[in-house]
Amino acid sequence: MNRHDPQTPYQPPNPNELGGAMPGAVPGRAFDPWTYRDDAGVTGTDLVGYKVEATDGSIGKIDRCSNEVSASYLVVDTGPWIFGKKVMLPAGVVNNTDHEDRKVYVDRTKDEIKSAPEFDENTYTDPVYRDKLGSYYGGMH
Repeated sequence: MNRHDPQTPYQPPNPNELGGAMPGAVPGRAFDPWTYRDDAGVTGTDLVGYKVEATDGSIGKIDRCSNEVSASYLVVDTGPWIFGKKVMLPAGVVNNTDHEDRKVYVDRTKDEIKSAPEFDENTYTDPVYRDKLGSYYGGMH
């Protein structure tokens, strides 16, 4: 299967076949894509304007964020990186936050983020889109 072919549906990797846990997994607890990790350093913070760093480089700045219980996310304006498009990242991919440098670090690569289901201002709150995005990022909900 070619993950970069838009005609091929994405199937998240099975952690049992990879010999390890999904990024962001907490031993004994299922990965929740829509909840910030306890150690991410996000609690009570407005992250709008923070830069976002993937595991292999910068992807843009946070345009909008939510701290809604079990429905938290970041909307990132990618600027010229993906031709001015925005991407939505579920809260569970946030690895940590550096408030001094105003940066949020996520545990996905730029290619993984670029290949995610496309963000649409009109449908991003739709449960079908959120399920698709959560599944893409490896969530089990």
